[in-house]
Amino acid sequence: MRYRCFCQCIAPVFMKIRQECSLARLHTNPKHVILANSPELKFVNALCNGSIDEAVGYFCEKKLFGNVPPVVDVPYGRFEGLSEIRKFAEGWLSTFNAESAFVQPVVQTRANGRSVSEVVFNFVVDGEINQVPMFVVGDLRTADTLDEVRMYCHFSYVPGLTAYRKPIFTPAHLEMGDPNLLTGAVREYYEALHHVPGVDVDRIMKTMGKGCIFGGYEPIKDVSFDKQSYEDIRPKFEYMRNYIPSGVGMRFETIIDDGITCVIEWVHVVSEKGQKEWSRIAQSGISAYERGEDGLLCAIRICDYAHCEKTIDWTKTPVSKEVALQTNLVKEFPAGVGRRKQS
Repeated sequence: MRYRCFCQCIAPVFMKIRQECSLARLHTNPKHVILANSPELKFVNALCNGSIDEAVGYFCEKKLFGNVPPVVDVPYGRFEGLSEIRKFAEGWLSTFNAESAFVQPVVQTRANGRSVSEVVFNFVVDGEINQVPMFVVGDLRTADTLDEVRMYCHFSYVPGLTAYRKPIFTPAHLEMGDPNLLTGAVREYYEALHHVPGVDVDRIMKTMGKGCIFGGYEPIKDVSFDKQSYEDIRPKFEYMRNYIPSGVGMRFETIIDDGITCVIEWVHVVSEKGQKEWSRIAQSGISAYERGEDGLLCAIRICDYAHCEKTIDWTKTPVSKEVALQTNLVKEFPAGVGRRKQS
């Protein structure tokens, strides 16, 4: 069943929203078509309904290929195999200190054997709602089942979580992704973002329409419901050019592009300069770039832990600080938007 998302889900009138996020307010759009029976969306609905057997039932003993177990990778851990996925499902509500929860889908992108639902989780905690915006990425096994699910949100929404997301993917090369794999405004944006020695701000601004909406996954403390003007977005990239890509680059590892929205899962590649001057550490992140009718970007949604590296509590991370510092580390990035010399 398909339905269009005409309005944001309304909490019961007797239930106060204690902690509201901006994703639904900024990005709910009647043009967004959502497949209600897409398995990643059914999976998270089962989690919130406490239907443990149903949630686990979307996976098989092994992935379709590779003789490896299915996986659920979330900001607070990686769960491999059916028994671990069951433990994850059983602990879903308690991780957020919630008695119950319900899901509000906002955007869905389906392409390339994957389906991505951008949702707002409404966790009921002590009779009030805490909202958490998340990307839910499903690697489809069949139309109804999953091989893997990866979920992304800012760490500040998860009680007790620290600002480190171990890279989910191992890059084939420690350099920027091949721009030829992207198209149109998304390719232009990516190339402009990775122009050494710093972001080509003029070029990147030309990829956006005047009404481009930026945001939706910001930290709890920075939530804003105001749509920023075109002029307000420019300073963000002026600031980024101080450290992108001379200090850190985003290497895409998956691309889910339905011709309107392009979702990119990426890992950081960090230079010695980025580590020394900006305390950057390689982590996993995700972005969505939505095209308007004119082909320019009408929305940009980025979910990562940028500028929080100095707050990391290394007693809570899955790897040591020493290992994290050496992950995806390079001496420097090549000039222009080119390819580094291959050894």
